[in-house]
Formats: sequence, C-alpha cells, structure tokens
Amino acid sequence: MGAGVVVLREGFEASLVVGIVLAFLDRTGRRDGFAAVWIGVGAALALSLLVGVALFAAGAELEGRSEAIFEGVVMITAAGLLTWMIFWMRNRARTLRKEIEGRTQAALDAGSAVGLALVVFIGVAREGVETALFLFSSVEGSSSIVSLVAALIGGAAAVGLGYAFYRGSHRLNLRAFFSVTSVLLLLFAGFLLASGLHELAEAGVIPESELLLVGAFAALATPTLYFFFRKPKAAAATA
Repeated sequence: MGAGVVVLREGFEASLVVGIVLAFLDRTGRRDGFAAVWIGVGAALALSLLVGVALFAAGAELEGRSEAIFEGVVMITAAGLLTWMIFWMRNRARTLRKEIEGRTQAALDAGSAVGLALVVFIGVAREGVETALFLFSSVEGSSSIVSLVAALIGGAAAVGLGYAFYRGSHRLNLRAFFSVTSVLLLLFAGFLLASGLHELAEAGVIPESELLLVGAFAALATPTLYFFFRKPKAAAATA
C-alpha cells in the first residue's frame, strides 16, 4: 500500500507541475512551447529511471552486513525526505501555481526553449527521484510484487488526476486529497524509519532495542503531528 500511495502522491505532484505549465501556455497562446515541456518531462523520467536502476543495482551487489547498512541508510533517508516533502507542500501549496507560472513566463520572455524545459524538468525530476528512493525502500521492506502492482495503480491514478487538473475539473478537492495522502505517507514514513533502524541494528551499527525504535518513531511523530495539525500558512493549490 505504501508504494501505491507514494507513487500516487509524487506522481500527482509531478502532474500538477506539467498541468500548470501546459495550461499557462494554452491560456497565453503559446502552444508552441508544448514540445519543450514534453522534452523536460522525458528527461526527468529518464533521470528518475537511472536513479532507480542504480539503487536496485547497488542493493543487489551488496550482501550481509553491507546490504543491511545500505538498506537501513536508504530507508532512514527516505523517511526524512518523505516527511520534509509533506511539510514543504503544505507550506508552499498556495503559491505553487504562481511560482511555476512566473518561471514559465520568464522562460518565454527570454525566448528560451531550454529554460522552459528546465522548469518542467526540475519539478518532475524532483518527484521522480524521490519516488525511486521510496520505491526501493518499499520493495526492500515488503513483497516486491505487491509493491509493483500498487505502484502501477498509483501511477495510473496520478496520471488520471493530473489530466483532470489540466482540463480544469473543479470537482477535484485537492485539499482533501493532500490531507488524506499526507496522513498515509506519515504512517509510511514511520514504518520506513523503524525498518531502517532495524536494519542498522541487525548490522550491529546501533544497539538493537525496541525502546530505541519507539523513541525514534516518537521523535518523528511528535513534530510531525504539530506541524500537520497546526493552521497552515498555505492552503492546497486549486484547480
């Protein structure tokens, strides 16, 4: 389930970036920039795939203690990145459209197709690389077949939601979407943190203690609950 939620959330955030840029180009009569957008998307997906392949290849080459340490570090890193991503989106959601449209307009004013492609590349690549990291952690912590199927379903749903956003569907309740997925992702982050610490404990890097796992989860959960339930500075982006 964790893999599906991660791909759904990350994929939709990437789709938001693409949808905002395409809608802006369409609205301003600059459909000639569509090609640059798709080049940026393609380059970002290629980079994300390379990162994913590199992670799984590195994991396959390692054995025993080295493998446990590698997996533990990746899982803990993924947990921290996942938590940070949720906070970042919560605080930046209201201004996200304006920022992306501003960068898009700047690229158009400069007459730079490369600049336009970069606007999309940066947004999509960030989500794609994060997804590769999370999927590696998810597969290592559960059934690879289940994770793959969940990821495919999440990816398909993300593309569908992204298309609906681009088409201007006002039925999309983005605030509810981000709130629900944030709760699920925070639970997944806690699972990754506990799993990562367990791997490091098995490798002898840290002492094996259930109290340590509980304390680490509490250290993540306490500030997370505070930031999540406080009144946000920014609401979710609207379609």
